[in-house]
Amino acid sequence: MQNETSDIVALRAFAFIMENDDLRERFLALTGLDVENLKTTLSTPATLASILEFLIGHEPDLVEAANAQKLNPEQLVAAWRDLGGGVGQEW
Repeated sequence: MQNETSDIVALRAFAFIMENDDLRERFLALTGLDVENLKTTLSTPATLASILEFLIGHEPDLVEAANAQKLNPEQLVAAWRDLGGGVGQEW
């Protein structure tokens, strides 16, 4: 997956998270990010990868986010890897 495409997939996943009150609260609580952090780091590969990793960590959320983008879950995982996620986790 190309990096630009991976960025777009992650940003759409972020929008999906932010539109859902429960997901948004859980994402912010688990990542420790707040609005100020997000303003300054949202365009970085590490933050984009963490967005996708959050979804990957709970399969129902991953499937729902993938469906919202009309993608399959494997494409979100590929974007996560492209953004640097899972380094050293070759499975």
